[in-house]
Amino acid sequence: MSHTPLDAQDIGRVLNEALPYMQKYDDEIVVVKYGGHAMGDEGGARSFARDIVMLEQSGINPVVVHGGGPQIGQMLAKLGIKSEFVDGLRVTDKQTVEIVEMILAGSINKQIVGFINAAGGKAIGLCGKDGDMVKAAKVSRVTRDPDSNIERVVDLGYVGEPDKVDTKVLDTVLGKDLVPVLAPVATSVEGDTYNVNADTFAGAIAGALKAKRLLLLTDVPGVLDKNKNLIKSLSVEDCRRLIADGTATGGMIPKIETCIYAIERGVEGVVILDGKTPHAVLVELLTDGGAGTLIHA
Repeated sequence: MSHTPLDAQDIGRVLNEALPYMQKYDDEIVVVKYGGHAMGDEGGARSFARDIVMLEQSGINPVVVHGGGPQIGQMLAKLGIKSEFVDGLRVTDKQTVEIVEMILAGSINKQIVGFINAAGGKAIGLCGKDGDMVKAAKVSRVTRDPDSNIERVVDLGYVGEPDKVDTKVLDTVLGKDLVPVLAPVATSVEGDTYNVNADTFAGAIAGALKAKRLLLLTDVPGVLDKNKNLIKSLSVEDCRRLIADGTATGGMIPKIETCIYAIERGVEGVVILDGKTPHAVLVELLTDGGAGTLIHA
């Protein structure tokens, strides 16, 4: 992709525009959820890592939470393990959760850590187990048979949702020029390992840290209206209306629910934006235009 070179004046203008935003977010916590699909190719991942280092150098405290659905799917296929999904959540047995932990807390986590370090940052890879950061409760889903209308409870296996968050480890790390990179794997009270949806995990972390912003990087531009146009800003009330009237559908519903959940826990604003857009994080936080849909109280 060729870029028109900017002259020095343009660069000066861009940097000048960023100043009030740098002041607004100075010393604030920004949680960035980096999705399996948003990760895409290595070039995109390295560019994302540079943007995170840029935030950290600007006096912002970024926390990265990553997913890895596509990568988990590839590894399970390679090992000949079939996955079943209910309402977009992977049914996870004992064998699968071991693979999930290996991919999320192992290879993906350390790859992102490596890219941030290569870009001049100091990243530290953690998961919900570290320092007992996130305790998970088992998720169960109720599904309704469309023909008989009979409801049944589906056991998703080792799939959890955040129940308690202890920020002690993150409080120790933040503000020390370190960037925490978190894998959404957690332990239950009984000591079992649970796979946690990365959006929900990021929402719980952002809420517990009272983050200024939670950015959910996804593969769509944001929340779209009935005519497929981007909605720039929504209140929690607007969000509930979009779900009720059917404007928000499919995978966007749990994303919006995560936004509401995070705001109810003290996050000032949550943005759903396209992680494939170059420098989406910087455009959202440090320019007048912004990117994606901002959801607020």
